[in-house]
Amino acid sequence: MELKNAVAVVTGANRGLGRHLAVQLVGRGAKVYGAVRRPETMEVPGVIPLQLDVLDEVSVQEAARAASDATLLINNAGISTGATLMRGDVAEVRREMETNFIGPLTATRAFAPVIEGNGGGAVLNVLSALSWFHPAALGSYAASKAAAWALTGATRDELAPRGIAVSALHVGYMGTDMAADVPADQKVAAADVATQALHGIETGLPEILADETSRYVKQGLSAAPRPNAG
Repeated sequence: MELKNAVAVVTGANRGLGRHLAVQLVGRGAKVYGAVRRPETMEVPGVIPLQLDVLDEVSVQEAARAASDATLLINNAGISTGATLMRGDVAEVRREMETNFIGPLTATRAFAPVIEGNGGGAVLNVLSALSWFHPAALGSYAASKAAAWALTGATRDELAPRGIAVSALHVGYMGTDMAADVPADQKVAAADVATQALHGIETGLPEILADETSRYVKQGLSAAPRPNAG
């Protein structure tokens, strides 16, 4: 997909990876909507603020009507609560699943007809190495990203006949607020991840593995599960 003159909607574009994606898209000549819950926080030069709350279907539908020229949707908005599946607050588990899985699903359902009507384009889902690796301490987050990986594969097949390519971006730790407590030498720069993501969209990659962690975890998918204790 050619990004020059593309019309992109980036959810969660006011900070972190989303902000880098928005900045770089503008630099490549795209028109960019920064889709955020509070438009007044969207201060990236050249980016059009767009009110969108991924937990509110009405908000998403209204955003799709407002950005009626969109050809690219980047589902970047997400949360990590740190909840475990056995001991974590079920409300937090539910909120994580609704934000990281139902949110991208709702946005994709709303924007797919728009993108199709504009001649086709692409959807990028920002996922994680934890789509494939599921540590107990991050069970809720991993489950939500695993669900989003399944969403990506299923919608890729469903939307291909409509001229819409669907890709997944996988990364371990990035230099963002979500990984603030992780040592710097274990993190990849968010700007570098954004560059790889946009290159992947341009070249039509179905999966974009942005760091060594995601490549290592992906290679291990064929390994046998660990035996149950006991």
